[in-house]
Amino acid sequence: AAMAPAAPEQGSQAAEGTDQNKDEMVVTAWEVQGKIDYNKLVDQFGSTLIDDALMKRIEAATVGKGNVQKLHRFLRRGIFFSHRDMNALLDCIEKGQPMYLYTGRGPSSSSMHLGHLIPFLFTKWLQDAFNVPLVIQMTDDEKFLFKGEYDPDEGDNLMHFANLTIENARDIIACEFDYNKTFLFSDLDYVGTMYPNILRICKAVTTNTVNGIFGFDGSANIGKIAFPAVQAAPSFASSFPVVLESPNPRDSKAVCLIPCAIDQDPYFRMTRDIAHKIVGKGHGLGGKPALIHSKFFPPLQGATGKMSSSDENSAIFLTDTPEQIERKINNHAFSGGQESGKLQRELGANLEVDVSYQWLRFFLEDDDELERIGKEYESGSGEYWSTSVVKKRLIEVLKELVAGHQERRARISDEDVRKWMEQRSILVKKE
Repeated sequence: AAMAPAAPEQGSQAAEGTDQNKDEMVVTAWEVQGKIDYNKLVDQFGSTLIDDALMKRIEAATVGKGNVQKLHRFLRRGIFFSHRDMNALLDCIEKGQPMYLYTGRGPSSSSMHLGHLIPFLFTKWLQDAFNVPLVIQMTDDEKFLFKGEYDPDEGDNLMHFANLTIENARDIIACEFDYNKTFLFSDLDYVGTMYPNILRICKAVTTNTVNGIFGFDGSANIGKIAFPAVQAAPSFASSFPVVLESPNPRDSKAVCLIPCAIDQDPYFRMTRDIAHKIVGKGHGLGGKPALIHSKFFPPLQGATGKMSSSDENSAIFLTDTPEQIERKINNHAFSGGQESGKLQRELGANLEVDVSYQWLRFFLEDDDELERIGKEYESGSGEYWSTSVVKKRLIEVLKELVAGHQERRARISDEDVRKWMEQRSILVKKE
């Protein structure tokens, strides 16, 4: 559910293969590990790489309209790199059809980490760039079905996940979305409104299909098997009769764009296959949501797999202090530099595997500075010749990012969160 990469879950066959050679690529909706070959992944999933022609079209539809100054660094640097139906979506926008964004988060821990921020930072840019409404799904239901526990004395911990939704909502709101154009919802709270569409999706998808896509077997609880329909439902504007003013599925014209990490794609392959059954004939994409996929954010220990909440030292959390950030980067960020200063000056660093450099690609805004750091570090010359100097620059960037986030988050009360979660129209009214 999380549009940031999901953590491995139990009860899916995929999660059992974790003792494989750690370099072997595994990407499922529950698990990401090994050295990721993105070209191969795109082939396997059947999505399309974003090419220069599409970049120019996105630029024309956003920068060209004066909504933003330039393409987001995640696009400029190929971090959001793959898509489904992005060209067709732009066709619809050019014809004046309405569009909205949909992303989400599975609230599994109270503090989110930098990897979780990636889709939200990009979605915030998309909201500004296209000037469109956004719905954000919090899948507290999913987390309970996959990770919930039952204690004979205490009962279950469903409400624990409901509370995590509120905590995580603060982090999401702190990404500076536009309140007037954003609806944040908890499945536990909102599911009734979506239920007609959830039913339509459930009716259209067989158990064989779900088991084939997600690797469930007979041991999975029935909630897990039905859950993909809940994550699919927000792809249809008619799941938001008030929020997107779209009460009638057959009349709905709004097209949906989903920014997410590529491991979430299987949910929406399933959705796209049955989408025509949820909309009328006039929908520009035949009901299908369009998708734009990001690469994974590498953990501190090395540029394979993805960051995990469960390993304290693989991640920088949004709650970390400046001292913790500095310690984690200095002690744990995998270096592509050489063993000694002498060798580093002769051979330079391997940027591909160097986590500090890779993280700068995600978070350093200035393209010229990034290029200079890359050139100098790779050749072992100039100001940024060594790992320690590159780490120092990364620590500065992260301290600023995290401090700004913490400051904004601290100002968000429970009452504020409730306001963002109230059903109200978020349509962008034409002046």
